Amino acid sequence: MLRKLISKIRQSFTKDTKRPETKPAHKSSRPAPKTGEQRHDRHDRRPGGHGQTSRPAAPAHAQPRSPQPARPAAPAPRAAHAAKPLPEVPKMATTFSALGLGDRIAYAVQEKGYEIPTPIQTQAIPVVLAGKDVIGSAQTGTGKTAAFSLPILQRLGAHGKIRCLVLEPTRELALQVEESFKEYSKFTDLRTTVIYGGVGYGKQREDLAHGMDILVATPGRLLDFMEQGEIRLDHIETLVLDEVDRMLDMGFLPDVKRIVSKVPKSRQTLFFTATLPPEIEQLAAWALRDPFKIAVSRERSTAETISHAFYPVVQAQKFDLLAHLLEETKYHSVIIFSRTKSGADYVAARLKHEGHTCAVMHSDRSQQERVDALKGFKSGKHEVLVATDIAARGLDIADVSHVINFDVPENPEDYVHRIGRTGRAHKTGDAFTLVTEETWRDARSIERFIGMSIDWKKADGFNYTYSGIFDGGGMPQVAPERPKSRLTRGGARR
Repeated sequence: MLRKLISKIRQSFTKDTKRPETKPAHKSSRPAPKTGEQRHDRHDRRPGGHGQTSRPAAPAHAQPRSPQPARPAAPAPRAAHAAKPLPEVPKMATTFSALGLGDRIAYAVQEKGYEIPTPIQTQAIPVVLAGKDVIGSAQTGTGKTAAFSLPILQRLGAHGKIRCLVLEPTRELALQVEESFKEYSKFTDLRTTVIYGGVGYGKQREDLAHGMDILVATPGRLLDFMEQGEIRLDHIETLVLDEVDRMLDMGFLPDVKRIVSKVPKSRQTLFFTATLPPEIEQLAAWALRDPFKIAVSRERSTAETISHAFYPVVQAQKFDLLAHLLEETKYHSVIIFSRTKSGADYVAARLKHEGHTCAVMHSDRSQQERVDALKGFKSGKHEVLVATDIAARGLDIADVSHVINFDVPENPEDYVHRIGRTGRAHKTGDAFTLVTEETWRDARSIERFIGMSIDWKKADGFNYTYSGIFDGGGMPQVAPERPKSRLTRGGARR
């Protein structure tokens, strides 16, 4: 009996000890062979202890995703482009190659139809090739873009990382400079792209991902890319600040200083401006090292290839006189400047009604509309471009025969920039300005600013409404009569 009792106690004890082993099988639906995996999942769910050691396993698969768009994607296209053979070019012996440019660059210049370098190009190209900092001060239309783009391309040599940054104040200037770099580098493997605001980021991101040597940018959009970590300036060798006085006018100098502070100090800095006010001189002293100064001509002068004329007219007849001048003038292409955006739209609408092919450019137009307008005008699709001062600086449009100021600019300096759209690259041009009784003082200020007297003319065959503005060419310079005091000392009052 005692043995049977001991045997039952043992059996009962054995059953109790087996119960805990069977419980996990009821709690988990997974088969027994996967207990290791089950243990792993349990550790992942635990907030502390060994559970944390298993967490990196999940991010390990996700970590490569974030660098992929910026770094791994770029090398593949670079290798493909680098392997592409470059076109053959002849041995060059031109005035441009004599300045130190290689055959590929000099041949591209010849393809553009340029034979003789302008004064600023003659002075700047050898200095930039030598790696020195430059301050270039020259009137608009003197070939400043080629003065820095040609030697930069020569110094860069072959394709690599982003090593040149060019800052421009406006989208139009940035697009134009990008186009120049591409044309001059078409016989090399160097690549240029442009970034600017007012459009989406997608296409600009794609270009950057493919790898570029030269980056042309407006300050605002560049800072956006920098803040997002998509552009770094660690490898910049040459920094170009172009149209710096315009950047000052547009309030970009704080942004420019932020960008310059991110560029390596051991860089070459090229500084081009039409004028040098004190604020810009301070920026130059901070950003440049022992710069070589180039001043081609007086800051207030206009190109000698331009002839000027003031046409006095009453306000009510301004458009009629404009239409008459276009009717009587043999022109190739004309840029008409208005002070206001609404004025530009008004002039363009009436010109279209008169049968002229016309494009409009001002800041209220979308970026695509502005690009299309400029492209259509350059190609000859539009014979007339009506614009505000957004088109007054830096735009290089070949064969503009006439500039007409429908409105006299308020700032005399703007007159110099406006008319600089014609008479470029040693070609002649005409600048007409319509002057009313309200703006004749501004016209006189322009004469004083540029240091020359401008002819006041009447258009033959136009039925003028008379105004005192016609007397003696411009408003009479007789001082107004002073009011007489009623208290006189003897004699009659005159």
